[in-house]
Amino acid sequence: MTDETNQNQPLPYVAVTMGDGAGIGPEVIVPAVLDQGILQECRPVVIGDALRLRQAADILGVEADIQGIENVEDAVFTSRRVNVIDLALLPEDLPWGQLSRVAGHAAYEYIRVASELAMSGKVQAICTAPLNKEALHAAGHIFPGHTELLASLTGTAEVSMMLSTPKIRVIHVTTHIGLADAIRKINPDLVQRTIRRGHEALVRAGIPNPKIGVCAINPHAGENGLFGQGEEAEKIEPGVKAAQADGINAVGPLPADTLFFLAGRGDYDLVVAMYHDQGHGPVKVLGIEAGVNITVGLPVIRTSVDHGTAFDIAGKAIADSRSMVEALHQAAEMATRPSMAF
Repeated sequence: MTDETNQNQPLPYVAVTMGDGAGIGPEVIVPAVLDQGILQECRPVVIGDALRLRQAADILGVEADIQGIENVEDAVFTSRRVNVIDLALLPEDLPWGQLSRVAGHAAYEYIRVASELAMSGKVQAICTAPLNKEALHAAGHIFPGHTELLASLTGTAEVSMMLSTPKIRVIHVTTHIGLADAIRKINPDLVQRTIRRGHEALVRAGIPNPKIGVCAINPHAGENGLFGQGEEAEKIEPGVKAAQADGINAVGPLPADTLFFLAGRGDYDLVVAMYHDQGHGPVKVLGIEAGVNITVGLPVIRTSVDHGTAFDIAGKAIADSRSMVEALHQAAEMATRPSMAF
């Protein structure tokens, strides 16, 4: 983001939600928001519990000045300072690494506040630490995860999940449904909308004409009807052609195994996967430490670490903050600009 693009706000504000306070969220947030590279790219404001962040800093042996603030604009960015809109929802003796209804409800509240800040234009991106779905449900908030929760809170009818790593980016036509259901759900309009959301996200990230490869459903893209029931011709090809007609540089459907190889060597900026494991598998083979989960289609971009709450290592000062740093980097790169506002 340049000063010319936004003279009054040279760096975007990013709301960083603390996730499940019993997990590793607090431990990966503290070092990430103090990262000097990140502070040159954005202004992170944590939505969470100041007490829990202080406990995490103590466990890590990190010197951090964790200050509660009322409003985003009250944040001050100096060395070692962590700004947090402190909802004070967690008890001081909350155990690390244990399922907690209280922590599940708090995680929901952090997201609710971040959504309100995004809707009011006070933050230009949201970056989320992981929540625990079982804890979220135990607190009475019945959502499959962050993506669906954010869509509900912001009144967004349809969003897409994108996974981003240093080597490849993947956007998904379908995600958290069974494979047979996914194949039934795929249709040309959904394919076109997914391609468009991916294209717009990459343009926002500074890639003016991204090259997009679209996966087939069947092996060898159906091999001219040899495999499958003609799903490529019926469900995917018309969507790709419609995107091309809109001036989007999309190609496909292509055999998924070949496409991921080509994307990995740099031939494509984005892969459109048809279902969850088709996209997630290659990304996780590349290493989730540097992977970022991005929700595309919300009023602002939302990024997240591509790992869970890791209860087994929470509170032990061994959590890896690299994915959170990368998630913040991606949030800063893809933050809403005035000229690209929804």
